[in-house]
Amino acid sequence: MQVRRSNPERSDATRDALIGAARRLFAEKGYAATGTPEIVAAANVTRGALYHHFADKADLFRAVVEREHAAIAAAIEAAAPPEMDPVGAIVEGGETFLAAMDDPGRRRILLVEAPAVLGPAEAAAIDAAHAGRTLVEGVTAAIDAGALRPLPPAVLADLLDAVYDRAALRSTKAGAGDYRAAIRAIIAGLAATPGLSTRRRGRSSDR
Repeated sequence: MQVRRSNPERSDATRDALIGAARRLFAEKGYAATGTPEIVAAANVTRGALYHHFADKADLFRAVVEREHAAIAAAIEAAAPPEMDPVGAIVEGGETFLAAMDDPGRRRILLVEAPAVLGPAEAAAIDAAHAGRTLVEGVTAAIDAGALRPLPPAVLADLLDAVYDRAALRSTKAGAGDYRAAIRAIIAGLAATPGLSTRRRGRSSDR
């Protein structure tokens, strides 16, 4: 017996199909080169369905960006739970972010296209609500625990966020280890206790 989906379930499925299809096309071709007819065809929905859920292509792109950031934040929170050593959690969370950004399409969407399409302020605000939030929380916890120097948490997190974004943009498979090592050295230099280790537990430190 076929189970019929409710209207909200069908609506959610249509929205998910549009976001998924748009994500694939934006990652492959970029925002400007992707047209809404391609998106609705890839999602197997009508053009009317697109404009029922989203005001325009930019609104759909915004939903893609938000979903990508939410997925990264969830991965960071899973990799660096609250009970972890606070400085180790910052390092682990940063490594998880860089691993998530190994996807060239994701890098293109979040670090290149999002500031251009949505504007730097809105792109930064979406980041701040997700992965940026986890970094602020991690830095705040480390400072409160006395593991990092008593600096303004939001400012320090903002600077580290820029460092991680630059590493994600510039590093390649061949040079990723150098960026990771440099970031660990920066975090070690911020430690309240000299000589604090920032090695990842049970994993190679030069990935």
